[in-house]
Formats: sequence, structure tokens, C-alpha cells
Amino acid sequence: MTLTPAPFYFDDFRAGQLFLSQGRTITETDLASFAAWSWDTNPVHTDAVAAAAGRFGRPIAHGLLGMSIAMGLASRIGVFEACSIALLGVDDWRFLRPVLVGDTLRCRVEILAVRRTSAGDAGVLDRAFAVLNQRDEVVQEGRIGLMVSVSPARPEVGSAG
Repeated sequence: MTLTPAPFYFDDFRAGQLFLSQGRTITETDLASFAAWSWDTNPVHTDAVAAAAGRFGRPIAHGLLGMSIAMGLASRIGVFEACSIALLGVDDWRFLRPVLVGDTLRCRVEILAVRRTSAGDAGVLDRAFAVLNQRDEVVQEGRIGLMVSVSPARPEVGSAG
């Protein structure tokens, strides 16, 4: 029997909550696929010979690949899936360390603040993301706001319901 976690809604989140994702190992295929669909074929990502002569001695992952994987890892946590309405923005994102083929990334999400929208029918989560490698070093970090639905059992404030 597989247990499915109860869906989270706006009312289930509190400032200070921490969530940690499972890990995902970065492969050469990840770099090649991202380069193909993004058209970012900078040699630092795609040319092993050129990258060997560069600062990191081998190809590094695209910064936005790391951010994209962080979003996917956050969704795998399972608490944002049922309630997500819209991504509101990415703020203060920083690329602190290179992500290399063979690195295993995890995503830590902290709820910084929660507030209802002015209409009262949804909420906003201010979330801090930290992308961690296998040594628990933060390789990327930033804030990503998310609009979420309120529980159907707890309708909007002021509803005639």
C-alpha cells in the first residue's frame, strides 16, 4: 500500500517551516539536453577540452539548469502540488558554486512568510530556496514567491458561502 500525503493548502503553511527534497545527480546528458533546448552552447558547459583549460577544469552545469532542477525537486516534496496557482517571481537568485557532472543536488525550501491575497481567495508564500550539493554546500539560493489556493474546506474571507 502506498500512502499519499494529504494535500497542503495555504492554511497549512507557516513561516519557519522547512522542507528538504530528495537528491538528484547531474549527468552529462542533463548538460547536453539543457544546451540543446535552451540554445546555450557556451563551451564552459559543452566543450570538455575548452572547459579543462578554464577556471573549473571541466564543464559546469548551466546556472539556469540548477534553478530548473531546484524547481523540480521542490515539486517532488509534495506539499506545493495540489495548491499551486502561479509562480510570482524569482528574487535575489545567486549562483554561489559551480554545479558539476556527478554532483547530487537537493533543494531546501523555507517558508519565510504567508499572507492572504487582497481578494482573500488565495494566499502567497514567500519561500527561500537553497540548492545543496552532496557536501551540503549551498550552490545556489534565492527567493521564489508562489500563489497558492486556500483549502476548499476553508473558503475565502468574507464569502457569502
